[in-house]
Amino acid sequence: MVADISKDTFQEEVLSATQPVLVDIWGPSCQPCLALMPFVHDIAEKYAGRLKIVKLDSSRNRRLCIDLRVMSLPAFLLYDSGQELGRLAGKDVSASGITGFLESRLG
Repeated sequence: MVADISKDTFQEEVLSATQPVLVDIWGPSCQPCLALMPFVHDIAEKYAGRLKIVKLDSSRNRRLCIDLRVMSLPAFLLYDSGQELGRLAGKDVSASGITGFLESRLG
């Protein structure tokens, strides 16, 4: 399951989570973001129990995106124990790139 989060739930859902969290930052007018959404749901099933995946709508959470220094979409930020472990962002983000990114950090 992929939950929607906001600036109000970011602390609880991401920074205070007891397992690694992948934050999918997307926008309703970002075609690459929309194209990746089915794949994000597949990842959630594949990594169930090992990784929590949440979505953050950038158009509704602009201040948080600025605070997170997200400058391009789509953006995927990986957190564990409240710390950012890495990120992928921009037009070159792909399904295989996300998989490789997760495998290199989660094993």
